[in-house]
This record gives sequence, structure tokens and C-alpha cells, in this order.
Amino acid sequence: MDTHSVYIQSLASIYPQDKAVEGRLSASEPDYKEWIKEAGLRRRMSRIVKMGVTAGLQCLQDTSKKPEAIITATGLGCLADTEKFLQSIGSQNEELLSPTPFIQSTFNTIGAQIALLSANKTYNSTYVHRAFSFESALLDGMMQLQGGDAGSVLVGAVDELTPTVYHILERMGTWRKFPAGEGASFFLLGNKRTAQTTARIVAVDMQSGNFSREQLTQKYSGFLQTNGVADARIVSGEMFKSICGEYQTASSFGLWYACTQLSGDGFVLVTNSYLNNHTAVLIEKFTEE
Repeated sequence: MDTHSVYIQSLASIYPQDKAVEGRLSASEPDYKEWIKEAGLRRRMSRIVKMGVTAGLQCLQDTSKKPEAIITATGLGCLADTEKFLQSIGSQNEELLSPTPFIQSTFNTIGAQIALLSANKTYNSTYVHRAFSFESALLDGMMQLQGGDAGSVLVGAVDELTPTVYHILERMGTWRKFPAGEGASFFLLGNKRTAQTTARIVAVDMQSGNFSREQLTQKYSGFLQTNGVADARIVSGEMFKSICGEYQTASSFGLWYACTQLSGDGFVLVTNSYLNNHTAVLIEKFTEE
């Protein structure tokens, strides 16, 4: 066993598959009945929770062993339920409020529901660090594996787009380069390479600052050199955000895209910028054995 290597054993993504409508890209959602069997539970779940839970369960479908950690990430969390709860505060004069929207609006709802549905009582954590959310969760998963605390870890990210948030961020100029987007992407990580292994995660980098394109290029070159990689294919946000749209954890889709849509072996650098937050994930991609 290589205790220093982290491998992607399986992955799943729910993402937009149609053209943008009025500057927005909506996720193409599956039939949730196939993954969340209980009708009452489905009704209580908001859209983002169903997306995240289903993507996580899809990622786990080909493994019989439960992961020893479930780590989720989100930039803005369960927005629809948060809005619903806040609206009820005003409309009901802060009296007789239903607790359900508040309970479902908490950031750790998705990771908790995955754990409940898969009967998993292991380490469960959620990261809410804006554009660094997914990479923070990924680093935690890598440390769980490299420290010997786990043999497999489920890591994923999910964000939703609501009309309210779309209009607020539109006024802030967020959608100038890319259409607004949303989605859920999950990865099952392990410390052994198997026949199903898609890629090896080499390193993760996060930096904040108002950098020029030339400065970012220099930083990414230095990141590759630090990790002993002379050359790597670049999968940038300019490439994958034309598909998934702009949102705070869009880099999770970028990693899914690099693992599933690029052919051939070799190193791939997945880069993303959201406002002044810049991330890079270096992977070594494998062809299936």
C-alpha cells in the first residue's frame, strides 16, 4: 500500500447538459426515485439536497465497502430552504415557524443525509469556504488517507442556483464571463490503485489575490515544478465553466471533467478562478487497466 498516494476510485456528477437559458445553466437532474426510495423523504428534501445525495450515492454504487469518511463542500449551501425560512419569519411575524426549512437549510444536511441513507457512522464534515470549499474538503480527504485514518473517503461538492441569488449576483457582476451555473460532483478516494482507478491526486493549491493572467501562469508553472512535473495539460475554468456555468464549487466539476472527458495518460492541471480566489488541482490521469 502506498500511504502517500491518493487515488480517485469512482466519481459521479450532476451538471447542466443543455444550453444556457437567459444566462443560466440548470443541472440535468436524474430520476431521484431510483436513488432515494422513500417518497416522504424525497418530499422533505430540497432540490440541492436531492442533487447532492444522489451524486454521492451514485459515486458509492459500485463499492460494497463503506467509506471511512464523508466530506462535503458548498459555497452557499441550501439557498432555497434558507430563503423559505427567512420569508416565513416575515410572513408569520416570527411566530409558529416550521422548523423543517431551518433544519434542511444547514450546510451539513447533504453529508448527513448521505450518511443516513448509507448507514455510515464514520467521520462526517462539511466545508463552507466560498471558492476554496471543494479544495478544502479535498485536502481533508487526502489527509485522512495519507495519515492512515481511512482507507477510502467520499468527497464531494454541491451548489444550487435560485432566482434570488441569480439576481443579487447579477447586480454584482458575477456573471460577466460565464453563465450562472450549479451542480454536484462527488469522488470516492482511496489509497490503493485498482483496475477502476481513474487518476492520482498529486497536489492541491489555493491562493488569493488580484493576479494578472501572466502572474497566474507563473504561479501554476511554479506549482508544477514544486511537484516535480515538467509538463501537464491544462483544464481551466475557461474550458469547463462553459459547460457547468459559474458557481463557487465549479472546480469540482472541472476535476470530474478532467477525469472523464480527457483521453490518454499523463498529468493534468485543473485550474479555476472565482473573483480573486484561485485554485489548482494536479492529477495524474490513468487509462483503465
